[in-house]
Amino acid sequence: MKQASNNPAAGKAISGEDRHDLLCVDVLGTRFVISWGHAVTAEQWQRMATAWERCAGAGVPMIPPAPMEPTETLPFSASVAYLSQAYDGGTLALQAASFEALAENLTSRLTLAAILENAGRLIMLHACGVASPESGGVMALVAKSGTGKTTAASVLARTYGYVSDETVAIGPEGEVVPYPKPLSVKQGPGAPKKQLGPGELGLLPALPKMFIQSIVLLDRVDRPGRSGMQDRPVAPVLRQLPLADGLLALVPELSSQSEMDEPLQSLCRLIESVGGIWQVTYSEAADLPQALEPLFRSDGPVKAAWEAPGLNGAPGAIPDGWVRRVTPRDAVKVDDDLLVMLDSEIVRLGGVGPAIWEAAAGAMSLEQLAEEVGRVHGRDEGYRTAVAAAVGQLVEKSILEQGGA
Repeated sequence: MKQASNNPAAGKAISGEDRHDLLCVDVLGTRFVISWGHAVTAEQWQRMATAWERCAGAGVPMIPPAPMEPTETLPFSASVAYLSQAYDGGTLALQAASFEALAENLTSRLTLAAILENAGRLIMLHACGVASPESGGVMALVAKSGTGKTTAASVLARTYGYVSDETVAIGPEGEVVPYPKPLSVKQGPGAPKKQLGPGELGLLPALPKMFIQSIVLLDRVDRPGRSGMQDRPVAPVLRQLPLADGLLALVPELSSQSEMDEPLQSLCRLIESVGGIWQVTYSEAADLPQALEPLFRSDGPVKAAWEAPGLNGAPGAIPDGWVRRVTPRDAVKVDDDLLVMLDSEIVRLGGVGPAIWEAAAGAMSLEQLAEEVGRVHGRDEGYRTAVAAAVGQLVEKSILEQGGA
């Protein structure tokens, strides 16, 4: 597949006599225009144009305000303007002690601003992504910051198309919005990450139209060492996770998911469409292409065992000492467990928890609740005490509200 050009003029907009050229980039559908401060040299600006060339936008829809004046400790600056639907103004002001720190900060701020602009519209995974060069099917590799996404992307994107090393954004029909940003490559301890364009690293471009094909959790482990022997890499292990476990592992690595309509249900539908969530345990990124290749040949959607329970509780006052479930952001029942989302937190209810939730749609006394739960789980000795203890925990977790509290 043809590699993208490293033309340093890519993304170039207009020039002024007394300032550096503007840089226009598109991040997840949001257009940004960057103006550089006086300390940024032409060579440094050209490096950024090269690094961002696969995100280059055409034209300049707005002119940023003048960058902040340099200071002795923060000589490097840039200003950013963008068309914001979420915030008035849509401007960013950046300053840094070095150009490398400015470049890293710019990448982070553009990413965050674009994520906020797409909140409630796209499912956004904290993941690197690569795409099949034949079908456009995207594999999203989800991981926390600093745990191997960029390294995995730099290895896999020599075989597959580079989608992103930071955010995989998925639309309502499974379409993937590309974000082929510069890769943020670690340098020495305490040093800013270097921003290198995918073309500079020889990474393949992705097809213009892509769809989500698989979701994989990266689980990188250190090589096991044995006394007197050289460490050996851990052979990759690929396994599918149970739906509830996969959901709970995935949610912390999502951006603004709580602002989606039916945030948990939409995730379940997404997971169902890609045939479940996988986890790969490995120690060397070089082993990932072979380990993950079967997922590019997956069979597609697989019906998952989940359902959406009723969410709304009965209105009205709650008598003192009685309880009623709150109206959550969303909830899904997975096998015998119930996952409840309150704002952005998810609580997993097992044991008698789902039965308490179901029974407490309207205000109930502890005695009434124990009777209802007993009908479902049986009335073994001490069951009333167990129900009372569970109710206390659910009140503490704000799953239930209690009258008079």
